[in-house]
Amino acid sequence: MEQKEIRVFNSEMRMEGDEESRKVVGYAAVYNSDSEEMWGFKERIAPGAFEAALGDDVRALFNHDANMLLARTKSGTLKLSSDKTGLRYEFEAPKTTAGNDLLEMLKRGDVSQSSFAFTVEEQSWSEKDGEMPIRTIVKVKRLYDVSPVTYPAYPDTTAAKRSLDEFRAETAPPPKKASIRRPYWRQIHNSNK
Repeated sequence: MEQKEIRVFNSEMRMEGDEESRKVVGYAAVYNSDSEEMWGFKERIAPGAFEAALGDDVRALFNHDANMLLARTKSGTLKLSSDKTGLRYEFEAPKTTAGNDLLEMLKRGDVSQSSFAFTVEEQSWSEKDGEMPIRTIVKVKRLYDVSPVTYPAYPDTTAAKRSLDEFRAETAPPPKKASIRRPYWRQIHNSNK
C-alpha cells in the first residue's frame, strides 16, 4: 500500500525582489543532507529523486492545508526544478488572505522552513555497526505538494517504519536456536507435586 509522507527541512525560503515583490522561492528538499533522527533512523534524498515527479500536478500550500492554496503547476503559477542543491520551488504569492499572510510572515521571519508531501517509488537502506540506519529516497513516485511551514509537521511514518523493519529482517543474521529445556523454576515447581 502506498503511503503519503511529509518531510520538513530547515532550508532557505525567502521573498525575492523589492518591497512590493510577491515572489517566494525556496527548497522543499535538499539533496544528500541527513535529516534529524526520525523514529530510529535518519533519511536523505538522493540527487535527482524528484525528476520523474516534476511533471505531477503539484500544489504549493501553506502548512500543507488544501484550503490555503498558493500556486499550482497545472495552472503555471508554481515552478519546480531539481538542481544540484535540491527540489526548488518558485511562485508569486496570490493576492488572497493566505498569500498576504504568508508574505507578512516571511518579512517578519516567522516562517522559514519548507516541506513536501510525497510517495516513494524506490528507496534503499544502509546501516553501519553502531550507527543509526539511513533511509535514502532514490526515486519519488508522486509529489503532492511543496509547502512553506510554520513548524515541522511530523509525518505519519507507518510506511517508513514498515520498510525499516523489512530492511532489518532481510539483513539480520538467522536467529540462534533456543534450548528446549524447561526453565529452572518450572523444574522445581513440578518436582514439588
